[in-house]
Amino acid sequence: MTASLTSPRPTVRTPGAGGLVFGLISAVAFASSGAVMKPLMEAGWSLGAALLVRISGAALVLAYPFVRAVMREPGFLRRHWPLIVGFGLTGIAGCQLFYFAAIQRIPVGVALLIEYLAPVLLVGLAWARTRRAPSAVVALGSVAAVAGLVLMVDVTGASFDLLGTLFALCAAICLGAYFLIAERTGDSVPPLALAGGGLITGALLMALLCAVGVLPFAAPPVDVVLAGATVPWFVPVVWVVLIATVCGYAFGVIATSKIGARLASFVGLTEALFAVAIAWILIGEAPSLIQALGGALILAGVVLVRLDRRGAGVPRGEAAIVPVVPAP
Repeated sequence: MTASLTSPRPTVRTPGAGGLVFGLISAVAFASSGAVMKPLMEAGWSLGAALLVRISGAALVLAYPFVRAVMREPGFLRRHWPLIVGFGLTGIAGCQLFYFAAIQRIPVGVALLIEYLAPVLLVGLAWARTRRAPSAVVALGSVAAVAGLVLMVDVTGASFDLLGTLFALCAAICLGAYFLIAERTGDSVPPLALAGGGLITGALLMALLCAVGVLPFAAPPVDVVLAGATVPWFVPVVWVVLIATVCGYAFGVIATSKIGARLASFVGLTEALFAVAIAWILIGEAPSLIQALGGALILAGVVLVRLDRRGAGVPRGEAAIVPVVPAP
């Protein structure tokens, strides 16, 4: 990585309500993808086709902010290509590839639980880099959020699969990278330019994997059932591209740039809560009382991390490694 990954003069970021709202909108958008893509893939679409159409369609929509940044600032790509390519390979392509590879071997709930260990991994990274333990508030919020996630997903009867578990862990690492890289956006790399460039990178990778046969491509013109109604294939495709992907990444990157990687990653945990609610509406999977309790614990964890004062008012790009215990 080059020095362009950090700004010469870091700007001060104070987490505010606007960033939290953007983060919640992103979580809702991302949460809708599973309930919409599942019927499409069950009707005959392959994983390669679903991911390629999803990412490339979103890349077309968000290409303008990226192209505008390249045209307006000479040397933009030369200075920032590691950030953009890294975001596309990890935060976009990596997250989705590893997650979907994991759920082919282990239950969806288990894979989701492992992937959303990313916030805890970020807290651990901060601990390792600063040699200072997280504050009691952050530690308690981490425990509450993970406990809530365990209740939100159904891990009953899950059998251990080493490869599937490793895939899910890789998805967690990529998700952590997504938040860390998105946090570095600002005046030098506009959030939407990063999202657009990352989506273009991810689309090129998906196209290559489909072209060489690593990911099979099949996209038959099928009908699917959503919320009790039969709709043609392009309805879920348009939703996944514009809402679940464009809005998800756009609002997510903006939110992370405003509130930092650590808090944004905990807000992202609410995706599990929203995913259950959307699945209930669209495909009739009603949540249980235990899942409702899990959702409450996730929200409690987010609130606790938000209350930690050491994450506020720090230079951009340092929130994930800011010391959370006063120096001795």
